[in-house]
Amino acid sequence: MSATESAALAASTQTAARAVDLTKVYGTGDAAVLALDAVSVEFERGRFGAIMGPSGSGKSTLLHCMAGLDAPTSGRVFIGDVDVTTLSERQLTLLRREKVGFVFQTYNLIPTLTAAENITLPLDIAGDKPDPTWFDTVVDTVGLRDRLGHRPSELSGGQQQRVAGARALVSRPEIVFADEPTGNLDSATGHEILQLLRASVDSLGQTTVMVTHEPRAASIADRILFLDDGLIVREMRGATAHEVIQTMEEIGA
Repeated sequence: MSATESAALAASTQTAARAVDLTKVYGTGDAAVLALDAVSVEFERGRFGAIMGPSGSGKSTLLHCMAGLDAPTSGRVFIGDVDVTTLSERQLTLLRREKVGFVFQTYNLIPTLTAAENITLPLDIAGDKPDPTWFDTVVDTVGLRDRLGHRPSELSGGQQQRVAGARALVSRPEIVFADEPTGNLDSATGHEILQLLRASVDSLGQTTVMVTHEPRAASIADRILFLDDGLIVREMRGATAHEVIQTMEEIGA
């Protein structure tokens, strides 16, 4: 193996997901909107990344393209060493099922299933069974041990979001994408969910990328990317909520 190949292999093992010259255009002609403008970025394994920016900056588009939920107009996206942009729809479905976890603003729980059944649903659909030890670890991390037999209607909003978080983690995905996971929650419950996401990185070694508009939420991340007009315009590590607010003001958000 050449030195170049060795360096590329080392980079791939340290990177959970990356984009190369990622461009996304919605519409055509005079109605075309450039949502992402040749964005290149990497997200490290076992780290917590946050994406911020004003409304329309392209932050959710970046997350959706990297997660394989939206197809870029041009450029490439990798989950691990898999080029997502080359996959068929069936291959994309399998990739999302096996390598990617999702936590959205809405919980997307099945009302007739218990918390435990909602957690294992993606594995059940795939015909797999959860690893019992890992299932117990995830359940204890999210604090749901005494609520596993309850249906969503019997759970608080925070507990439902914890079920959604556990569902995202139970298959041991290479990366979890969280899109405004505290958007529908009160401040106390939102704090609980942020602590869960942080704990999944610190205790379980999970790689997580979160889109948020909340400075306090972003400040728990190891690294924050700021988007504006489809471009990454700033990056911070170990920032406080106050520093995040200052940066948002500087970029005009």
